Amino acid sequence: MKKVFCLNKISPIGLKVLPKSYEVSTESIDSADAVMVRSAAMHEMKLPESVLCVARAGAGVNNIPLQDYAKVGVVVFNTPGANANAVKELTIAGMLLCARDLPGSMDWVKQNSGDAEINKNMEKAKAAFAGTEILGKTLGIIGCGAIGALVSESAAALGMHVLGVEPSKATIERYKDKYPRDMEFVTADELYERSDYISVHVPLLDSTKEMINSKTMAKMKNGVVILNCSRDALVNDDDMREALASGKVRRYVTDFPNFKTANMSGVVAFSHLGASTEEAEDNCAAMAASEIVDFVENGNIVNSVNYPNLSLGKSEGVRVVALHSSSLEGSKIIADVANCCKIIKSATAVKGDFAATIVDLTCKEDKQNCLKNTVALLPGMLRFRVIK
Repeated sequence: MKKVFCLNKISPIGLKVLPKSYEVSTESIDSADAVMVRSAAMHEMKLPESVLCVARAGAGVNNIPLQDYAKVGVVVFNTPGANANAVKELTIAGMLLCARDLPGSMDWVKQNSGDAEINKNMEKAKAAFAGTEILGKTLGIIGCGAIGALVSESAAALGMHVLGVEPSKATIERYKDKYPRDMEFVTADELYERSDYISVHVPLLDSTKEMINSKTMAKMKNGVVILNCSRDALVNDDDMREALASGKVRRYVTDFPNFKTANMSGVVAFSHLGASTEEAEDNCAAMAASEIVDFVENGNIVNSVNYPNLSLGKSEGVRVVALHSSSLEGSKIIADVANCCKIIKSATAVKGDFAATIVDLTCKEDKQNCLKNTVALLPGMLRFRVIK
């Protein structure tokens, strides 16, 4: 019986993906083979040695100590694309809310709800909230992966021209069928200069932290609307306050309000709703469960954020799964395995400081001690498993 410990409430529909031989627990992590998490903070959490992997039912992984877990041979997965449609719809909704100043209009109605003549008086007040149409406007998308591609598709369907910034050629190739035909991939500076709306869809990294700041906003059109359904720290809050006050930025839409932005004039804030639809939670949980099962039972690594992706499908015979530092070459592991058993197939991959090697082999029971006594003890080996 395998055990999955859930740190957060996980969609029961997603958990149905787990085979009946898997126990799901919300009470104890002891003896767990895997952990499923959404937004719970894990940085101070020490995992028992039994834990093989952590699956984040969502895209962002800043709540997980990736390097620390990698060093002890714990693979961390996320679920890219599973919540993409939900975030796309929220992004489009935010854009429409700001184009017509619907928040201001709705606030006016609430403030005047006691006026018996509200239906007449609103005819005088509505001009302040009339806004503009998005038809013919330009949307700049920073980060054109799973979410950005869907946003580009929907924006084009609404009659917008779309600009994109995406440094990864592999990402562009992967989502090329989603992008509008006339979408332009440009530099960041050109996107800032030409866009009426700018939507940010990038992970929070050292290189992206506070990427929206006084210098970048100075390059933007006056009255630009900035949408951020990714992470709050992508935007410098103090610089945003000044840009809103000056009119440089007309509205700032964020799905990650903090104390500053929640009390800032000109901000349209949501309570972190991006991936919270029923459908998105189901999709993320189902993908996370599938990743766990494939890794625990086959050693395959799909959608990892701290180890290289590596898959050999279902195992043929006995399978060896080695997680190791990149200083220990996979070829060395494979050669040492060959000294113990007959290899059927093998593969190795490296990502930064960490690597993974998978080997399928035929091996008599008495020869498997050779694997444990030699290969498993190689310098740089972080975790070594034999799956029968």
